Amino acid sequence: MTLNFIYMNGYGVYVLSSFLFTLICFAGLYLATKAQLIKEQNKFYVKFGELNSDQIQEAKKQKIYKEIIATETFSKI
Repeated sequence: MTLNFIYMNGYGVYVLSSFLFTLICFAGLYLATKAQLIKEQNKFYVKFGELNSDQIQEAKKQKIYKEIIATETFSKI
């Protein structure tokens, strides 16, 4: 039974290899996206991590700050 499922009338090699290829591509895409996110977060913290209290209050008033905080709470990878 299991051997027939894997063999799939001669097409099993092609079907299973395409699934494996797709999984490898998705894993690579996920890892590349996660690495880019970490890189961008580090750039953000370098630029805005060491602000004094006046600069923090001014940054919180800006629209882009609110958008970053809103998306950061929903997209945790």
